[in-house]
Amino acid sequence: MEKQIEILQQQLKQQEKLASLGLLSAGIAHEIQNPLNFVINFSKMSDKLLKDLTEIVEDNEENISADDREEVEDIVADLKENMAKIVEHGERAISIIQGILLVSRGKEGEFIPSDINHIVKEYVWLAYHALRANHKGFNITIHESYQDGLPQMMVIPQDISRAVLNLMNNACYAVWDRSQKEGEEYVPTIDIKTALNAEGLLEIAIQDNGVGISDEVKEHLYENFFTTKPVGQGTGLGMGITRDIVENRHHGKLTFESEIGKGTCFTIIIPVKKP
Repeated sequence: MEKQIEILQQQLKQQEKLASLGLLSAGIAHEIQNPLNFVINFSKMSDKLLKDLTEIVEDNEENISADDREEVEDIVADLKENMAKIVEHGERAISIIQGILLVSRGKEGEFIPSDINHIVKEYVWLAYHALRANHKGFNITIHESYQDGLPQMMVIPQDISRAVLNLMNNACYAVWDRSQKEGEEYVPTIDIKTALNAEGLLEIAIQDNGVGISDEVKEHLYENFFTTKPVGQGTGLGMGITRDIVENRHHGKLTFESEIGKGTCFTIIIPVKKP
């Protein structure tokens, strides 16, 4: 009984930490969104100014030498390309922030029409960039296969995104861990796939060529606070939360296949509920 009470107290402390972290993340995301909007808007305004500049140059062609005109055109082309990249990545950052705010604001258990491919792609790359931030210089080859024409589906988007993020985080760690043991000859690779299977169920598969999962770890995989990661790098809650999201909240199934030294594939299978 004392041991159970101790475990429950640890779980409560962990949940309080996660709740505080979620609140902090939402606040940071909200604050970052405003300057990002300024960056995007001023980039678009600068692009319009470049068009005006180009028109002025064209109107005064006879007063500009051919070499100078060519140099101006090259500079303008480079600036337009740079502006386009700023807008593209700024809008991507806004999309990620909106996803974070969705997680913090979403009503518990609320099913809403969602673009599954968009959710999966956003959180796959969020996990990838998080790993890169912690391990500078480390790279992963990511192959993406998203079925075209997937309809909008009724899911709890903040939960599905959390499940994808948990699985992708584990895949990233698995390939990083193997790379530390095998060196430069090893090519870390993760394959992402979404598709409707023969039974009309949605499948989201995340496959890595990482270290793999031992038989002993498989037995405890979904237990709370069980983790194989070093202290400070894992809470041991991710897989239990992911299975709860898939099986209890979306009435689906979470399966996996794994072999030591070859890798792991997790597959989320859920019924399709159209709006």
